[in-house]
Amino acid sequence: MSTSPSHPTTGAATDSSATKAAGDESLAPQKTRIMGRTSYLLAWFGGCVSIGTFTMGSSVVGTLNLIQATLAIAIGCFVIGIALALNGAAGYKYGIPFMVQARSSFGFQGTRLPGLVRAVPAIVWYGFQSWIGAGALNLVSATLFGFDNLIVFFIGFQFLQIGLSVLGFQGIKWLENIGSAFILASLVYMFYSTVVRYGDVLSANLLTMEGSWGLPFWGATMLFLGIYSTMMLNVSDYSREHKEGTGPGLLTTIYAMSILPCTMFMGLIGFMVSEATGVADPIKVFANAVDNTPLLMTTLLFIAFAQVTTNVLNNVVPPTYVLMDTFKLSYRKATVIVGLLAFATFPWELVKDESAAGLQVFVQTYSAFLGPIFAVLVVDYYLIRRRTLDLDKLYDENGPYRGVNPAALVATVVGVVAAFSASTVSWYASLIPAGLTYLLLMRHWQACQRFRN
Repeated sequence: MSTSPSHPTTGAATDSSATKAAGDESLAPQKTRIMGRTSYLLAWFGGCVSIGTFTMGSSVVGTLNLIQATLAIAIGCFVIGIALALNGAAGYKYGIPFMVQARSSFGFQGTRLPGLVRAVPAIVWYGFQSWIGAGALNLVSATLFGFDNLIVFFIGFQFLQIGLSVLGFQGIKWLENIGSAFILASLVYMFYSTVVRYGDVLSANLLTMEGSWGLPFWGATMLFLGIYSTMMLNVSDYSREHKEGTGPGLLTTIYAMSILPCTMFMGLIGFMVSEATGVADPIKVFANAVDNTPLLMTTLLFIAFAQVTTNVLNNVVPPTYVLMDTFKLSYRKATVIVGLLAFATFPWELVKDESAAGLQVFVQTYSAFLGPIFAVLVVDYYLIRRRTLDLDKLYDENGPYRGVNPAALVATVVGVVAAFSASTVSWYASLIPAGLTYLLLMRHWQACQRFRN
């Protein structure tokens, strides 16, 4: 059996009481788990303050009324919680990251497909949210000191995040845990300010609007879900850090309850403010919504801080592990490369007022690819492997999982076609076609028997 230095074959035993050095991350089965239940919940809470959620709220203005938008967000978060618990089970049980988990279904070389599909949206969101954060810092500087240079703040802000990212999950843990209280207080305040300033307009427009309970409503649930469909794919990267002893029901609750508050506040703030002002850029929105300068500065600093907590958890780790697996890079080198790639996403084009619709299409498009891959992973783990994995084989490049599993590729293509045939609900539409195709091919296609056995 052949193993590379980056993929040592080790047992799945974990030491839940030990600690590990900052930046000490690898693709090997996790031996040291550093997050208890409270810490894990706070990490997800802090990592889900996505300005993208604000933009998705803006994108459904004119389609749903306030009650429908609120319910759409809640349903999306509930589905997210179930999906995270399902697909994160393998990483939680065996301590393996997403790129290793995917080998049993896609093969060693085949994992490059799900890896690429997961990495591209992460890097795009990384650049987008960094530009938003830099814009907030620039407005603070222009207001207080008269220095106005967005490019300088963007470059400096991005290198700050790269520096924090190289600390690995130790840095992520403390950043998310310490920042959660500030994030929650700021969200409550921003929501309150929005209602006070625009309450009359909102009550006239949003509560009396008929809206839709049909396809647009379910499409809206998928938009808020779609922001996290990336994390549903690589949730094992995070669950492997959670200490053992938490059952699936409690894990589902932790995921849903950590994601719901931030998604609800950010989605509804974006929805209400864009309905009242017609503006989708969050920096412009809050500059107009808050009259008190000290409070405005606090709000803008919150926006910048929130981008850091979201990026280091959601948008750095996944592509970093992809680079580590594909190019055998160290964790620190891979995080630096990911941070530099975010410069190339042209985020200044994504924050324009007309970009809300474009981001909506972006979420629907990548969800069409992520849904089928999610279905393949879940079917493989629960129905093909019966929740039992052979770690030696998962780390043996010359073993049964070598090469590419054609069943996974065919199932992904079938799911993508189904998703684009119903693009409004692309993630939902892809699940059954992709999952059923994979199950049937694995059971009956001779070319896949090496992977099945």
